Amino acid sequence: MLDLAPVVAGSTATEALRNTLDLARLAERLGYQRYWVAEHHNMPGIASSAPAVLIGQIAAHTSTMRIGSGGVMLPNHPPLVVAEQFGMLTAMHPGRIDLGIGRAPGTDQRTAAALRRTSNPLSVEDFPRQLAELIDYFDPAGGDPAWDVTAVPAPGNKPPVWLLGSSDYSATAAGMMGLPFSFAHHFSAQNTLPALAAYRRHFRPSPDLAKPYAMVAVGVVVAETEEQARWLAGSQALAMVRLRSGRPGLLPTPEEAAEYPYTEAELAVVESWSASYVVGTPESVTAQLDDLLAKTDADELMVTSMIHGHAERLRSFELLAEIGGLSPAGS
Repeated sequence: MLDLAPVVAGSTATEALRNTLDLARLAERLGYQRYWVAEHHNMPGIASSAPAVLIGQIAAHTSTMRIGSGGVMLPNHPPLVVAEQFGMLTAMHPGRIDLGIGRAPGTDQRTAAALRRTSNPLSVEDFPRQLAELIDYFDPAGGDPAWDVTAVPAPGNKPPVWLLGSSDYSATAAGMMGLPFSFAHHFSAQNTLPALAAYRRHFRPSPDLAKPYAMVAVGVVVAETEEQARWLAGSQALAMVRLRSGRPGLLPTPEEAAEYPYTEAELAVVESWSASYVVGTPESVTAQLDDLLAKTDADELMVTSMIHGHAERLRSFELLAEIGGLSPAGS
């Protein structure tokens, strides 16, 4: 699962975060393998602005499922700080933490400048250098002496490092570094197959990974009927329209989405977004996910569901677990 901790209309960020913990506990009971949280800033409808803090809370409220970042946007943070945070998380929850890294800021340019405390653009060399520095901090042998800093307690507490991406750039970098790769199909479907091909083509075995390992993140809404599923998905469609027009807000209700007077341009945004979103009954969603797996040959699917009602969101993931044949905890 990928969770953005959505803040919905009529609710608060506090309730969104409580819902995340509730959903994570359900995910573990249902047999989901991973639970990742995203990093976004200056978005009223997304409460997951501090992945390391949220991961610690989720890990403390679960016991077996892997918990990780989908991802930490590295340009926003000093690599030393990320190494310390995720070294600590791994030390506290051995064998359960994943560190997914992205190179986008996860926000608008003004907020990115506030995070980085500079308006200077990143150079093409910045991300590879930051990533190499981050990974080096986890080396128990001391790593590159150029840094001359020990990121306590990172040495010896290295979580699996994933690269996240929505284009060929991160795919190629993940392949060349021998890292697992997660692709954001849910908002960049046109680039999915080219990026995965680039990842596999450039893959070089590493001490951590002998062969390519690819995950595809996809938006999913499951309900007992097609009509209900489409009704629930309307919230995310309207939220996407507002985001693309520079007006991000709380996740709207399905009623608000159904009554919204979409322009032709906005309908085009909805059509483009919905082309990659998997929406329907268990039977139709099964067919759509099977088709996606056949096309991508992905090793894992990561699913995200932006549904307004918490009960309906829980039910969607329950139905999805049945589709995937997951084994409930303790069975």
